[in-house]
Amino acid sequence: MRPTLLLVMLISLMISCKSTQDAPSAIVDNASINKRLTDLSNKMAVHLESITIDSTKIPRAIAEDGTLIAKNSRQWTSGFFPGTLWQLASHSQNEEILKQARTWSNFIEKEKWDTHTHDIGFKVNNTFGQWNKVEPSKRNNDIIVQASATLIKRFNENVKAIKSWDWGKERWIFPVIIDNMMNLEMLFDATDISGDSIYYQIADQHAQTTLANHFRENHSSYHVVDYDTITGAPRNKLTHQGLNDESTWARGQAWGLYGFAMAYDRTGNEAYFKKAKEIANLFFTHPNMPTDLIPYWDFDALNIPDEAKDVSAAAIAINGLMMLVKHDSENEEKYMKWVNTVIRSLEKEEYQTDKAPFLLGRSTGSVPDSFEVDVPISYGDYFYVQALLQRLDLEK
Repeated sequence: MRPTLLLVMLISLMISCKSTQDAPSAIVDNASINKRLTDLSNKMAVHLESITIDSTKIPRAIAEDGTLIAKNSRQWTSGFFPGTLWQLASHSQNEEILKQARTWSNFIEKEKWDTHTHDIGFKVNNTFGQWNKVEPSKRNNDIIVQASATLIKRFNENVKAIKSWDWGKERWIFPVIIDNMMNLEMLFDATDISGDSIYYQIADQHAQTTLANHFRENHSSYHVVDYDTITGAPRNKLTHQGLNDESTWARGQAWGLYGFAMAYDRTGNEAYFKKAKEIANLFFTHPNMPTDLIPYWDFDALNIPDEAKDVSAAAIAINGLMMLVKHDSENEEKYMKWVNTVIRSLEKEEYQTDKAPFLLGRSTGSVPDSFEVDVPISYGDYFYVQALLQRLDLEK
């Protein structure tokens, strides 16, 4: 056999082998998603054997030294771990996961009275809202409505928005953060449950205020907008967890994408639809977005590619994309390509973790504050599992 022919055959064989190896991870269909959810449920069931049930130690993240960071229910992240359990249980019906989902969720019920935070939606809706999808009950409905009644006490009629933080009074008067768009979902649900339109009205007004003031000309968002409570006008715009006030903090863009896609889904306001699409294009076509579509913590970080990534931002963003797919046939193919790329990427070993009780690594809390950088974090898992379930729903 001639050397050149042998070389061609060897190259062809190598390409064939590589294609065969890559094929399973390249397939994103119901069978592969179902298998992934089953594997994750089995993994979580094993994790739960090593986690002590303690109302003051709800899993939040893994520290850089490998130890578990666990907090009480008042922390804004407290709902993500039980919410992840509910989502896994909705797929697997694993009895131990169901049992622990109920236990961990019950630790959070008292947060329906917490007037000191806008994150009551993250805490209550992520637990009792998810519980309601698996085991609907009047009790869960009542908790969601009470939490919503508590949340709207933070609404200011002049600003027409819900105040985010009570801390930092030396820096701002009435801070509203882009993350707060996520808590509106509970308010929309509360109107559906109770029939009282006040929750819907306040959620819609908050979204309109955020739309008017949070975005730059390129459709990226500030993290924080501070308002004058007398005039209702913005006093200052800044980015607390991003690189600087004018940078594009990745998770902030993801909150905005999800938030406005959800707000459009619930209201039909075309302005929300337009903004969600603009944020999506900014996020997924940004020059500093890696080819695997798992962004760095800030798109303007100074040392790219030697910067921490943020898996949670990718997972949040594709949930927003799949909400858009339901309404935007024109861009469906593009959006689904992005969704499938992220799902495939998150199957890679570099984004997985065996640190109990987490499923994914490489999320980033706050680089400026030097905490939870490039580690497993509960909200990364929550939105990852939600994305897998939503991907299944799109095929129904």
